Amino acid sequence: MHSNHATSPRRRFLWLGGLVLTAIAVVGAAALADEENRGRQKWVASWAASAHGPYPSGNAVAQPNLSFAFGSPAVGANDQTFRLVLRPDLWGNKFRLRFSNVFGVQPLTLDDAYIGLQSSAGAVVRNSNRPVTFGRRGSVTIPAGGSAWSDAVDLEYVGDGAKLYLAGKKMAVSFHVVGTSGLMTWHAKSLQTSYLSGPGTGSHGADEGDEAFPNSTTSWYFLDVVEVMAPSDTLLVVAFGDSITDGTASTLNGDDRWPDDLSRRLHAAYGSRVAVVDEGIGGNRILTPEVYTPQAPFSGGPRALDRLERDVFSLGGVGAIVWLEGINDLSAGSTSDAVIAGIQQGAQLIHGRGLRLIQATITSALGNNANQAADVDRDNRRKVVNAFIRGASIFESMADMDAATVNPLTGMMRDEFLTNSTLGPSTICIPTGPVTSRWRRRSTSACSPRRAAAITTTATEGRARDPAKVRFDPAARPRA
Repeated sequence: MHSNHATSPRRRFLWLGGLVLTAIAVVGAAALADEENRGRQKWVASWAASAHGPYPSGNAVAQPNLSFAFGSPAVGANDQTFRLVLRPDLWGNKFRLRFSNVFGVQPLTLDDAYIGLQSSAGAVVRNSNRPVTFGRRGSVTIPAGGSAWSDAVDLEYVGDGAKLYLAGKKMAVSFHVVGTSGLMTWHAKSLQTSYLSGPGTGSHGADEGDEAFPNSTTSWYFLDVVEVMAPSDTLLVVAFGDSITDGTASTLNGDDRWPDDLSRRLHAAYGSRVAVVDEGIGGNRILTPEVYTPQAPFSGGPRALDRLERDVFSLGGVGAIVWLEGINDLSAGSTSDAVIAGIQQGAQLIHGRGLRLIQATITSALGNNANQAADVDRDNRRKVVNAFIRGASIFESMADMDAATVNPLTGMMRDEFLTNSTLGPSTICIPTGPVTSRWRRRSTSACSPRRAAAITTTATEGRARDPAKVRFDPAARPRA
């Protein structure tokens, strides 16, 4: 989109994490302090990517020409192997995978699936590839509209010492599509290079080299969740939202979306007792489309209210959600009352599952619309929604991303947070500003030192603190 700011896509800053760090300490205290279950284990989502729609509907970034890899969308994959590259947030010695055919219109058969460590490009580390089974069988057929979990896969080489070494390293998940897939369920905007064999080339999941994978892609297909067996007091935080969360304009293969940075800061504070996954979709809305079908897809995917079940509630270990969304609804003409009602409905659904909600204010998009009157009208509606978020008592915490990023003189987003549009940031330095909670009221400084002087916040109680130095007391309980 057009920008009237002379900014470079490289002028982006890290460190969202502190904005949410104190809030996570608040909402996660009870879960992380569960002494009764200490020593037990459970499945926890270590990576996730929302099933977005049927290929090619969506907003892929830096996508190569896929005409060499696929035929028509109706045919989809044809007797070929996918090698998807992803970064687990937590490593362990036992994983399981969920494959989705939710937007397929015919049964999908997969076989010869493997999990390994990425070496470079499409190659895997020697002797790291392990076979994946489904009900102790080497293949699985997933009905149209369905999904399937694999059996647990043992990665015996991931010991306690290896977990530290593997932190930040990437996993290669390979699988072969038997016959043709029909419409392919995918996540368009992976911002991660994965690899594909050519049509009709057969099964190559067991290959350690990448000679059989001449095609690259910046999307993920069929796979939507990777879970790890972890201690039962591990807390999963789900980043939920639109393109800002999905990572638009962040670095290809750079893992510098704001949820990635949140993950790094939470791990620095709590080690492996917390995991973060990213369930953002570029162009997503809270309210629309009210009906989503593979035959009539919307590029922004199913509306947030309809995908909470699959993308949040079904994930192992989930305890808290950071929700940043609404600008696309307002851009599409939704009233502020309608967006507020959607947020209230989402909060009710989230709390109905016993989960905690950290609601983010909507960042400014002023200057994004060439029609000045429409631009101002949308911004006025955004301000009404943000006033509700700041004043409502239905959230466990509030993350004021708008206050942290807006230029108070112009009402537009500050130049340092922009990439190639005025719609919103992706890889950004967002300070706390302030983080509030119905239990505690605090503010913490989260920017890197070079930005701290330029972007300041006001503490709501006492002096601002560096969230990296916030001490976590497992025995603490929320204050009334």
